Amino acid sequence: MGIVVLLLAVAGFLAWHQGLIGPASTTTAAAATAAPPPSVVVSKPLVKRITEWDEYTGQFTAVDSVELRARVSGYLQAIHFEDGQIVHEGDLLFEIDPRPFQIALASAQAQLEQARAASDLAIAQVKRSEALRKNDFASASSYDERVQQSRNAAASITVAQAAVDEAKLNLEYTRITAPVTGRISAHTISVGNLVTGGSGGGTTLLTTIVSLDPIRLLFDVSESNLLEYQRAIAEGRLKSVREGSVEVQAQLIDEQKWSMKGTIDFIDNQVDRSAGTIRVRALLPNPTLLVTPGQFGRVRIPGSEPYDAILIPEAAIVSDQARKLVMTVADDGTVVPKVVRLGPNRGPDLRIIRSGLDPNDRIIISGLLRARPGGKVTVEEGKIDLPDPEE
Repeated sequence: MGIVVLLLAVAGFLAWHQGLIGPASTTTAAAATAAPPPSVVVSKPLVKRITEWDEYTGQFTAVDSVELRARVSGYLQAIHFEDGQIVHEGDLLFEIDPRPFQIALASAQAQLEQARAASDLAIAQVKRSEALRKNDFASASSYDERVQQSRNAAASITVAQAAVDEAKLNLEYTRITAPVTGRISAHTISVGNLVTGGSGGGTTLLTTIVSLDPIRLLFDVSESNLLEYQRAIAEGRLKSVREGSVEVQAQLIDEQKWSMKGTIDFIDNQVDRSAGTIRVRALLPNPTLLVTPGQFGRVRIPGSEPYDAILIPEAAIVSDQARKLVMTVADDGTVVPKVVRLGPNRGPDLRIIRSGLDPNDRIIISGLLRARPGGKVTVEEGKIDLPDPEE
């Protein structure tokens, strides 16, 4: 009897306790159901007229690079420049002792005078022989000999004149001038040393000169990029780079801005089979002479004509295996994923969208972790900016 009373008491207590906790659980679930949708920040894509650029690393080289060597041999008499200075075309740089060449010129001029005198005598003898021949006082063979001697004397004048011209030229070669404007290197030989000149091997290198303004930038373009450019040119979406009208921009390795602007002036005629690249050359002004041949720099060339591009933040792109998605929000607050095709980066944070988005779509740019496809969200308006107009 006591056990029955105890069981009834326990059953009553459990029934009373269930009555207390049942309504509270229902209240909690209702409260959870009534919670507002998560908040996200949305914005329409940024539509901006841009030009796509492809970047490469290149090396600067001089337009003109000259090794200065003497054309005549002799002892170096004077040096007329400071090592490393800027020289201009026609400036006197070296002098070789001219006295042996002055003597050779004087000798050649004397031989020319002898040849002229011999020619005058031969002409007079021809005239005299011609008069005698008319009166049959001279034989035909004698007359012919006089004519031949006159011709030989005329030829001797030509030979002597050539020797004079050569001697004058050799004398001029003792004064070595700058063939181009640019920066000169250090002299490799001092005054008093014998300079070996001539047109063959073994001549003495005196110094070098490199031009600085304008300057060239050489860089290599991959075969795949070359094909893209060729197809874009064929379709009219890009100017031909061989016409010299394609603008390029360059910067030094310590620069953030594209401080130099120029044009492409040469593309090689074949692809390097070992590297799969083709050599391209740009011509850039260098009025401050800041850039030195041999330095490295970055160059970018247009990969498209100007067009209206759709830009969104990199943070707004979601990966779904091989696909790229962007979460958009419909007018009723529903999250709608859209598959997009990506283009290149634009600046540090933005990405060009090739296809899949409309300029009027509202995309989620913040709060992606709180958004679920098909779910509802609370919308806050945001804005996408292009931080650097030069990018």
